[in-house]
Amino acid sequence: MNLKDLALIQDIARLGSFAAVARTRGIDPSSVGRLVAGIETELGLRLFSRTTRRMELTEAGALYLSRIAPLTEELERAREDARAIQSEPRGTLRLSASTSFGQQVIVPRLAGFRAAYPEVAVEGIFSDRQSDLVADRIDLAIRLAPEVEGDYVVSKLMDTRYRVVASPEYLAKAPPLARPGDLADHRAILFPLRDYRSRWLFRDEAGRVTEQPVAGDMLLSPAGAIRDAAVAGLGPALLPDWLIAGDLATGALCPCIEGWQVTATTFETAAWLVYPSRSYVPGKVRAMIDYLREEMRGSPTTRG
Repeated sequence: MNLKDLALIQDIARLGSFAAVARTRGIDPSSVGRLVAGIETELGLRLFSRTTRRMELTEAGALYLSRIAPLTEELERAREDARAIQSEPRGTLRLSASTSFGQQVIVPRLAGFRAAYPEVAVEGIFSDRQSDLVADRIDLAIRLAPEVEGDYVVSKLMDTRYRVVASPEYLAKAPPLARPGDLADHRAILFPLRDYRSRWLFRDEAGRVTEQPVAGDMLLSPAGAIRDAAVAGLGPALLPDWLIAGDLATGALCPCIEGWQVTATTFETAAWLVYPSRSYVPGKVRAMIDYLREEMRGSPTTRG
């Protein structure tokens, strides 16, 4: 057996079927079955038993896997560390983020990353479906949330905040929009999640929270579409700072209802870096983490 064989066994245990492993590896399921049969013959024991729904580890298989898991991770780490001494980070980095965050924050920074790390290829998986880091073979994900749950390594990239904004053309013709209650006179551009499309929360300097109902006839997603609609003058919108920093700087959008913090869910939100392994971080992943941290440190989206 070699390291690839051991990784195959671990993948089957995680994903629960030959077919799932075959899809992630781009090979035929029968090939996976033959490889496992060969490994079991070499070991002289049965690793998996098939149930009506999935492949399950046998007792012997579970014991064997518990012993090889730290060894395979350490071998990968040793290989990566040895390579790092002789060369720059290299390989393909699979990076996951939401559609709008990927387009607005990640893509504009890829040229700088390529210049700094020319041997690292980037596969950007930008989707509003939350990916499974293991099943989808994601090296690094960026999650937008108050916190991230799961058996992953999680560290904060930057705090995020929301603002109510509208275009100057809209505000020139619309009723005043200076206090939370003024939203009753406006048709807002809404996001199709329950809290985002029904009421927004405002917190004043004394910490008092006001729940303000909102209504509108534009229900759009992803967030980038709401931003475009707001710039087009279709109404006020609740948008994250990382998405609208450029529009506020150019005047394409204007801040409204200033003096209050605003959110649809919770006031404490952030962008989180999420990756699978605590003890083994490939050089290509560390390179992207360090690069994004440095980029975000000087970004207007990370300030107050």
